[in-house]
Amino acid sequence: MEFGESNAIYLQIADHFCENIMLRKWNAGDRIPSVREMAVSIEVNPNTVLRTYNYLQEKGIIYNKRGIGYFVSDDGLGKTLQLRKEDFIGHDLPKLFKAMSLLKITLNELQEYYREFSDGKTADEEKTK
Repeated sequence: MEFGESNAIYLQIADHFCENIMLRKWNAGDRIPSVREMAVSIEVNPNTVLRTYNYLQEKGIIYNKRGIGYFVSDDGLGKTLQLRKEDFIGHDLPKLFKAMSLLKITLNELQEYYREFSDGKTADEEKTK
C-alpha cells in the first residue's frame, strides 16, 4: 500500500478498509486481518494499524471479539457508506465545485462526463465477467 501526504496514515488505512467493505470483499461478520497481520502486509507500525482499528470501532464499522479478532459489524456497510458520504460531501464536493467554477464546467457537462464514466465502468465490469 502506498501512502500519500494528504491524510494521516491511519486514515488512509481506514479508507482502504472502507473500500474493501463497499466492494463487498469483506461482509458483515467477516473476520478482518489482525493488527499484526495488517501491519506486516502494509509495512507500517502495528500502533498505526491499532489506531485505525480503534477509529473504525468508534464509527461502528468493526468490532472486537476479545481473544478472537476483529470483525465487520452487522451494519458495517451502512456505517461505511454513511461515513464516506459525509466525508465526500464535507471535503471532496466543495473542492469539486470550486474546480468546476474555475474551469466553467456546468452541471450538464458534469452529468455527461459522469454518464460516460458510468458507461465505461459498466463495460469494464462486463469484461471481467
